[in-house]
Amino acid sequence: MVEHLPVTSVWLTCQRPAREQRRGRYVADTSRHPAKMLPDAAVHAITAYTAPGDLVMDPMCGAGTTLVEAVRSGRDGIGVDIEPKFTAIAQANLALAATHGCTSWGQVVTGDSTNLAALLPASSHGQVSLVLTSPPYGRATHGLVRTVPGAGVDKRDHLYGDKGVGNLAYLGWNRLLEGWRRIVAGCVRVLRPGGVFVFTGRPVRLAPDDLIDLPGELFTAALSVGLEPVERCVAMLAAVRDGQLIHRANMFGLMAVRKARTDGIPVSLVAHEDVYVLRKPRDRLRPVAKAGPQHHMTPAERR
Repeated sequence: MVEHLPVTSVWLTCQRPAREQRRGRYVADTSRHPAKMLPDAAVHAITAYTAPGDLVMDPMCGAGTTLVEAVRSGRDGIGVDIEPKFTAIAQANLALAATHGCTSWGQVVTGDSTNLAALLPASSHGQVSLVLTSPPYGRATHGLVRTVPGAGVDKRDHLYGDKGVGNLAYLGWNRLLEGWRRIVAGCVRVLRPGGVFVFTGRPVRLAPDDLIDLPGELFTAALSVGLEPVERCVAMLAAVRDGQLIHRANMFGLMAVRKARTDGIPVSLVAHEDVYVLRKPRDRLRPVAKAGPQHHMTPAERR
């Protein structure tokens, strides 16, 4: 198994429903992205690891949550996404922030982040204070649903996008990890010495007896390209009320847990995401860190 840092803090990032976190701050089309970062999680990371005027970057920015919360917090933001329909939404969200009086600089680039350094302006290289991102967990998420009279339930916006453009969500687990490693290596190039790299993720269950420690695998890959570990946290996906967790799972999450338990699998509702915090060494000559022991993923579905 992959070696982990101990958990050092809990981010209370879902004390408000996600829709309230986005209300009035994001355009309606933001809902088309199937796996958006919680704005309160982005704000927590941005305010904890940067100062006003710093540059924040997201190499898989999706609908632009990292960038929007950066410019709304007085930081500059730059992001990349491989899907043009998502970069258009991110740009619209930045434009909305500007209409609200946010004067910080924000930019979105459409392209493949495995070649990140070539996509970003040369002026940004070595200047990024914080990279904040989250990779796809698979090809699809729960998405949005509506009831159609006579036709049952209609699901929409549950796929990441065009599998032909090279989106990591469609590459299988081993290729996803290699693409991630290349993206993180590009982030190392654009981070300033001492700059912080933060990513969120959660384990993925492909089958009843096949639970992948995806955050641990991503952490190991980040170590292998020269980042050094700082801390591991958890970002809440549930509210805390009087010492109790109040889940915010949607209908599909509840149905999946109920079915798994009926089948004898001890599954619980997901109440948090893992957060790993790493740093680019201040000494650029420092040797690349060795990765911890690998968790070998053998099922053919991941190849």
